[in-house]
Amino acid sequence: MWIEVRRRLNASRHELGLAANRFYPEAMRVGSTSLLTRPGWIPEAPVPLENVRLDWDNQADPPAVADPAEGLPKGLGTYAEAMEAMAAPRVFENRPCYRLLDVELPLLRFGPAMYFDGVNVGEAVAHELAARADGTGGLPLRERIGDPTDLTRRAALPAITTVTIRAGDGASYVLHWRDPEKVVHAGGLHQVMPVGVFQPLNDDRDDLDLWRSMQREFSEEFLGTPEIVTWTDPPFRRLSRSMDNARDAGAIRPYLLGLGVDPLTFALDLLTVVIVEADTFDLLFGGLVNENDEGRVSMVAFDGTVPQPMQPAGAAALQLAWRHRTALGL
Repeated sequence: MWIEVRRRLNASRHELGLAANRFYPEAMRVGSTSLLTRPGWIPEAPVPLENVRLDWDNQADPPAVADPAEGLPKGLGTYAEAMEAMAAPRVFENRPCYRLLDVELPLLRFGPAMYFDGVNVGEAVAHELAARADGTGGLPLRERIGDPTDLTRRAALPAITTVTIRAGDGASYVLHWRDPEKVVHAGGLHQVMPVGVFQPLNDDRDDLDLWRSMQREFSEEFLGTPEIVTWTDPPFRRLSRSMDNARDAGAIRPYLLGLGVDPLTFALDLLTVVIVEADTFDLLFGGLVNENDEGRVSMVAFDGTVPQPMQPAGAAALQLAWRHRTALGL
């Protein structure tokens, strides 16, 4: 039964997301998307990434809800354990992550967490909805968690969702289709690219650096390089140096657009945009892959439209980038 519901979840994330969205009629949203947000999370103008400040708290209170056991197969204690035993994607490791604790833009405060902390709540609450799609039986886990934007209710592990725009005449951006056979989250949906969980390497909190984390995803997702395991890896070091030089020259311009929460899985995303001048894009990413370890890749026109079905965070980031296109120099 559990595996059947898991398959239903992966096959119907868009429809289930629309259903989950209806549980929060009073919540703020980003534009016309279903991405949930709250006052202070969406700035009036894009924030240059260098102006975003990150703080660290190693002694944060534990979340109110962690490792729920509702609906799990007999003998398994967490949702991650069930996935490992019955439905593990290609890459599924419990690595150190950053937990978002507080938002007072341009300040973000983080503490320590592990990747499965997010899986155990987010995928469990989505699974619960998939199991009760007919509306019977209630949704006790979703009700116990309460407000999805309340960062005290669960371990909120942010991903960095980036709209990468090749500037110039006929601006375009990188679009991704996420293969449900390869990914844990948002399989079967379109998404902008790159996207990656904000996490350190080697459990080193000195990695608390948004730009470096974004660069790692550019290397892996755009160019298909092997997974970065150290910042001194030659492919990453070369790309990082080139991107830093281009950023210093104004040919790459990264911004934070805001934050939001997916109503289905409670996935939290830092919404960013990176503007890359056309010649710099072609120099750095001329080898853009057609397919990577998570799905298919393409370039599409940046014209204000949003492909469907699309992950709420990607749709929100696209809408915000389009809203601020003049301020972004597009």
